[in-house]
Amino acid sequence: MTSMPRHTAAIAVGVATAAVTAVGLSFFRVGKPLLIVSTAVAGVAGVAVSARREGEENDVNACIKSGNAKYGIGDYQGSIEDFSKALIIDPQYALAYYNRGNAKDELEDYKGAIDDYSKALEIDANHAIAYNNRGVANRKSGDNRAAIADYNKALEIDSKLAVAYLNRGISKENDGNLTGACADWRAASALGDEIAAKWVKESCR
Repeated sequence: MTSMPRHTAAIAVGVATAAVTAVGLSFFRVGKPLLIVSTAVAGVAGVAVSARREGEENDVNACIKSGNAKYGIGDYQGSIEDFSKALIIDPQYALAYYNRGNAKDELEDYKGAIDDYSKALEIDANHAIAYNNRGVANRKSGDNRAAIADYNKALEIDSKLAVAYLNRGISKENDGNLTGACADWRAASALGDEIAAKWVKESCR
């Protein structure tokens, strides 16, 4: 991270897996970037697993699993095709839109990524990570104001989402607001983010 300029360093969170039972998302850190895994703890609004016909559940999960595997080896176009297949079966599956948005972001299709994150958020308005990742895509598109608005929303939902503080700080710095950036990096650092701690030492008084 030492040689990476901050304007290129915004962190998007990786793809999510499909749960066999009721889907919930829990977030944990394994190195960088963050990963998302599914649990059966808290239901995700709009993910109507029970509404699928018999046999469709396995088909959707197979598409998500295949798409995640392809994403993991860098076959982003292949992963997009798999996530799109899942959406043909279940057009209201927020996780598939979210994952497809991540793959589009990797291919630098930022408009497509923003559209997919937005669709995921129409289905699940409380998906903090989708707001974070849409913010990253907005920043990469050159719209820092929209990015900051997305990070704000992510933090309204989850005030301990360190990556959103980190990324909001990048956008604030890009807008010339180093004081605001440092406040966000300090908040991320207090939540254990090592990148933010490094930037505080380097750039903040």
